[in-house]
Amino acid sequence: MTIPKIAIFTDDTGWHGKQLQQAFKNLGYDSVFESLTDCRFNLETPALPIFIPEFETALPVAVFVRGVPGGSLEEVVLYLDFLHALKIMGIPVYNDANAIERSVDKAMTSFLLYHAGLKTPPTWVLRDRDAALAVAKNELSQGNFVISKPLFGSQGEGIRRIEKMTDLPWLTSSHGVYYLQRFVPSAGEGCSDYRVFVINDEVVATMRRRGKSWLNNVAKGASCERIEPTSEMSDLAIRATHLLQMDYAGVDILEDNAGELNVIEINSVPAWKGLESVCDFNIAELLAQDLVNRHLKLCKKSEI
Repeated sequence: MTIPKIAIFTDDTGWHGKQLQQAFKNLGYDSVFESLTDCRFNLETPALPIFIPEFETALPVAVFVRGVPGGSLEEVVLYLDFLHALKIMGIPVYNDANAIERSVDKAMTSFLLYHAGLKTPPTWVLRDRDAALAVAKNELSQGNFVISKPLFGSQGEGIRRIEKMTDLPWLTSSHGVYYLQRFVPSAGEGCSDYRVFVINDEVVATMRRRGKSWLNNVAKGASCERIEPTSEMSDLAIRATHLLQMDYAGVDILEDNAGELNVIEINSVPAWKGLESVCDFNIAELLAQDLVNRHLKLCKKSEI
């Protein structure tokens, strides 16, 4: 009997990949690490129009996306094309290309949150450097700090906080695009925010992250503390995840000095090592179970 195989798209297998691989194995599925850089369209073979190494004779029964490589616009579009095509062919993609496109682009994420009425910090995204400088100067004149972020990025890389006029030369663009966001101080002492992990419109775990500086990313040394989210926090995280149509997400929420909750970011390929360090369950198992139970078993039932 052939064991069904799942493709895990990642360029860094690491701890998360191994956790997922074991979780799928426990459910009776083999899984193979693949890179989207190794895929290609092969449109002379009707049965297998997408080439994926180790899937030369049959496509995977499902795809779990742990990362999309960077590159030129053309390269990134091609990687997402592969994910779109797999879904069109009936292969469950978790999270799919639409969700990744919405979340990896901070400008679109901010717009969607704002348009849906979910509280998020004031944000400006523009091309012109002089106009970006004018925005930053105006914010500083009102006593606000400004966060400058790369349009694409994660784990706190490339983020700067503009605190005074002499910091303005630090204002950097991401390939000619400036993403500026008003810095929102967190409630209480020091700097902290919340990572809310959502799977299938359900909050499974939440932690408070306390940064060594104003950045609260675990990759930058923030400490983790498990908490029970309020109903308001859970509702906000679920609404944000549903808005971007994600199977699962890591939603970053900050409580400001007025006690209001702000959605800072929504991650479609979130890490969970820090969160699991303060939990008493295996998050990879929850993710694998959701993919299999909701997508693969449902597909089998529909074929009967």
